[in-house]
Amino acid sequence: MDSTRQNKISRLIQKELSDLFQKQTQGTHGVLVSVSGVRISPDLSIAKVYLSIFPSEKAEELLKNISSNMRTIRYDLGQRVRHQLRIIPELKFFADDSLDYAEHIDNLIKEAKGDGYKTPEGPEEDYLNNQ
Repeated sequence: MDSTRQNKISRLIQKELSDLFQKQTQGTHGVLVSVSGVRISPDLSIAKVYLSIFPSEKAEELLKNISSNMRTIRYDLGQRVRHQLRIIPELKFFADDSLDYAEHIDNLIKEAKGDGYKTPEGPEEDYLNNQ
């Protein structure tokens, strides 16, 4: 269970990293990097940053690039939050594939509908009467 302090720091880091990535990717057209979540360790020393990258085909390449530039990203983050935090946590970046997973589930549902599976379109009584 996260403490109030962990939640506040997580939100602060998420906001600042989102702004940082938005400014860095502004020059590259067709690429969107957003910070979908930040989880911070109880001792506030490690922050796991989950990135949602669009298009997902470039996710692995961009994640490698971001991880290799982790020191400069941490420095820039430190410059932004130096009045709120004394120690800037070590950043670890992970790809957030929840959007891809949701799309996969939607495709499975569409396939199931195409195979003759009936789903209710209107009120429940109409569905039960048409079976």
